[in-house]
Parts: sequence; structure tokens; C-alpha cells
Amino acid sequence: MVSKMPQAQIGKSGVTENFISTLKTYFNSYKIVRISVLKSAKESGSEGRQQIKEYKEKILSGLGNNFAARIIGFVIVVRKVRKGKST
Repeated sequence: MVSKMPQAQIGKSGVTENFISTLKTYFNSYKIVRISVLKSAKESGSEGRQQIKEYKEKILSGLGNNFAARIIGFVIVVRKVRKGKST
């Protein structure tokens, strides 16, 4: 049985403390969370890519050491890694 992956969205307010706490509650039940970056949250062109990278870094710093993230298009996939394993 495949469990459904929870999804979150980053809007014009960006990555906030409330957003990070929501992600932490998701990781109590799931190992992977998919985060979509909406048009209103990013700039156009190459600046938009840089903005998404900044969002990824803010998310990882807010969650802690046991998480890894990957950017695929306008989606950030964050996964929980085992303790003691470096990424």
C-alpha cells in the first residue's frame, strides 16, 4: 500500500515560522513532503530560480539536520533522512 505524499504551497508570504511548523507536523507521519512554489512567490527569469534555492535553504535550516531537499522545476521535495546519516 502506497501512502499519499502530503503537499504544501509557498505563496506570496514566503517561508514563515507557521509554514515550518506545518512541515514539522507533516514529518511526524510522513517521510517525504512535496512543496509547490506558486507564481506569486517567485520572480520571473533566473531570479526566480535563485528565489526557489533560497526557499529551500530556509526550509532546511528551519527543520534541522535530519532533512534533505531537492528542487525539481518549481517543486521542492523534502525528505527525512535517518539519524546519523549525512547528506
